[in-house]
Amino acid sequence: MHILIFFLFSVCFWAVFLHCFQKDRSRYRNCYLLFLALLSMIPFILSLFGDNMGSAVFAVFITVSVALFIVPFFLIHNGIIMLRREGKHLSHLLSLALGAAILVGEAATVFLVVKYSTAFTPDRSFYRSGWFVAGSLISVTVIYGSMTFLIFMIYTLFLQIIPRKNDFDYVIIHGAGLLHGDQLSKLLRDRLDKAITVYRRDPTPPRIIPSGGKGADETVPEAEAMKQYLIGQGIPESDILPESASKTTLENLRFSKQILDGLEGRKYTALVTSNYHVYRALRYCRKIGLNCTGIGSRVAFYYWPSAMIREFIAIHAEKKHAVLFAAGWLLCIAALLCILFA
Repeated sequence: MHILIFFLFSVCFWAVFLHCFQKDRSRYRNCYLLFLALLSMIPFILSLFGDNMGSAVFAVFITVSVALFIVPFFLIHNGIIMLRREGKHLSHLLSLALGAAILVGEAATVFLVVKYSTAFTPDRSFYRSGWFVAGSLISVTVIYGSMTFLIFMIYTLFLQIIPRKNDFDYVIIHGAGLLHGDQLSKLLRDRLDKAITVYRRDPTPPRIIPSGGKGADETVPEAEAMKQYLIGQGIPESDILPESASKTTLENLRFSKQILDGLEGRKYTALVTSNYHVYRALRYCRKIGLNCTGIGSRVAFYYWPSAMIREFIAIHAEKKHAVLFAAGWLLCIAALLCILFA
C-alpha cells in the first residue's frame, strides 16, 4: 500500500513538471519542478527495498556524503586545468573559486555539527556566540548557493537528453568569436558539426542559418567563415542563409528570426549552440517570440564546469531572478537566526 501511495505521489509531481515543460521549456520554474519531481521518486524507490529500507537509506547517505566531499576538490582541480589550458582570465577562475567556497562551507558545516553534537549545553548563549553565528551564516549561504546551482545544472543536463524530432525546416547556428580574425575556434566547429549532423539526419534537409557578425578583432563576419566551413563539408550553398549583422547573442537570434519572418511555409526551427548555453539561448528565443528546439553541441569536459557557472551567473544577473535568489537566501538566513535566537 505504501509503495502505491509513494508512486502516485511521484506521478503527481512528474505530471506537473511535464505539463509546464511542454508548455515552455525556457521557464526558470522548470528547474525547481524537475528537482522536486526527482526528489519525489526517492520515497518510492526506497520503499521497494521493503525490510532492507534502512540499509538502502544508509547506502544513499554514504554515497551522497562521499560525493559532496569530492565535489570541491574536483572543482579546484578543474579550475587549475582551466587556467593551464585556457590562460589566466577572470572567467577561468570560476570553478576554482566555487570549489574553494564549497570547501570552506563544508568545513564550516562539519565543524558546527561536531561542535553542536558534543556541546549540548543548556546555555543558549553558546549557540549565539559570534563565531558560531558567523560559521552558521557561511554554512547556510554555501549550501543555499550550491543547491541552487545544482538545481539549475540538473535541468540544463535534462534539456540535452530528452528526445526530439528530426524534421526541421531551418537550423540556426549560434556564432562564436573567430581566432586570428578569420579562423574557426574548436567551440564553433563543434557547433557547426552538430548542425551538419542535424542536417544529414533530417529526411528533408533543412536550410541552415549561420549567425554572427564581424567583431572588432575579426577580418570577416563569423557567418561568412561558418558558411565556408559548411560548404567545405558538402552542404550546398543554396541551403545556407548567412546572418552577418549581429554582435550579441540576442541579436544572433533576433536577426535570424527576421530572416525566417521573410520566408514562406512551415518554420519548424532548431537552434544549435554549445550544450551549456542551450537553456539561456531558449530564454532569449522566448523573449523575441522565436519558437525553436534547442540542440547542444559537445564541449571539452574540462571547459564545461566554468561555462555552466557563467551561465548560472548570467541567468541570476537578470533583475527578476536576482531578486528571487536574494529573497530565497534571506529566508534561509531568517530561518537560521530564528533557530539560534528563539
